Amino acid sequence: GPVLRATRQIPVQRNTGGAAASLDAAERALAQGECVVIFPEGTISPDLDPMPGRTGAARLAQATGVKVTPVGLWGAQRILFKGRKPSWTRGVAESVVVGKPVRVGPEDDAGAATERIMAGIAAAVARARDVYTQHPQAGDDGWWVRTPESAFRHVGHATGTTS
Repeated sequence: GPVLRATRQIPVQRNTGGAAASLDAAERALAQGECVVIFPEGTISPDLDPMPGRTGAARLAQATGVKVTPVGLWGAQRILFKGRKPSWTRGVAESVVVGKPVRVGPEDDAGAATERIMAGIAAAVARARDVYTQHPQAGDDGWWVRTPESAFRHVGHATGTTS
């Protein structure tokens, strides 16, 4: 809509020919000195843990020579979350953690580069969660708790036992 156009959003039509056009538009924006923000998962994780990324951000970094800066967010899920009615309550905190930029060279495999980018994002999200200033109150709806499946995956990643 008008807000997205006013902020020069680049729409992405995943799994279509339009996805390539989105990358082209992002490449042009970077060439003009614009900042391009990409959510490489391509969707909102239902359990709030980062999901495997798609390769678009890595391929864009390869094509332009621009480093990818991983950013972790925590708190926005309390306001707007997939499958939930928005809550416009004032005073909801948001933690933002900026990680170390990731260089993706022309010789790098896009899949491996995506894994490095996502590792940086996962570390930033974990830190954003750790430094979050608000804590659950009695009667809250569980926005801070991992699902059992997510907790299992998280422990598996930490111990290197997931497949």
